[in-house]
Amino acid sequence: MGKIVMSGPQNVSLDGVVQDPDGAEGFELGGWFPRFGGADLAEWSKIALEEALGAEAWLLGRKSYEFFGARWRPRSGELADRLNSMPKYVVSSTLEEPDWDNSTVLRGDVVTEVSQLKRELDGEIVVPGSHRLGRTLIEAGLVDEVRLVVFPVVLGAGERFFGEACGTRPLRLVEARTIGDGLAFLTYEFVQSP
Repeated sequence: MGKIVMSGPQNVSLDGVVQDPDGAEGFELGGWFPRFGGADLAEWSKIALEEALGAEAWLLGRKSYEFFGARWRPRSGELADRLNSMPKYVVSSTLEEPDWDNSTVLRGDVVTEVSQLKRELDGEIVVPGSHRLGRTLIEAGLVDEVRLVVFPVVLGAGERFFGEACGTRPLRLVEARTIGDGLAFLTYEFVQSP
């Protein structure tokens, strides 16, 4: 059975904002990833490669699939080669023909489709970005682990990683380490109810 991990790594501000990290979406507070990552992004890239190499597959929502596909399809290098060749599953009711190598569209009920995928795969199924999909999977009890890279900034507004609908979910800290001089890399497991 596979293990669903929200990572890639999953970048968040100190107050949990995930919206528009690179500034391309036009959010007034966007662009916080390069601005507050600075020199630490070289070390961050090593974590991104480590995460990609450890993944059995990626699981994405359509918007994240299109964002990452446009970003990585034209590139080469160790990380790009891994992302371009690895199996990718995209949850979408509107995407007809996926245009990124080794991609499969999951249609139908999200929880049913992802539950089946989790039974079929053995390794880590990494969900990069895709916080809306992640919320659905968290609410359904399908996410096993969350790996967050916390950036040293409080934005005060914006779409947050955990939404109000997620409710109370106990987690256990598995690992905490720093990336460079200013980023925190935190790994949590969801505590399953007895």
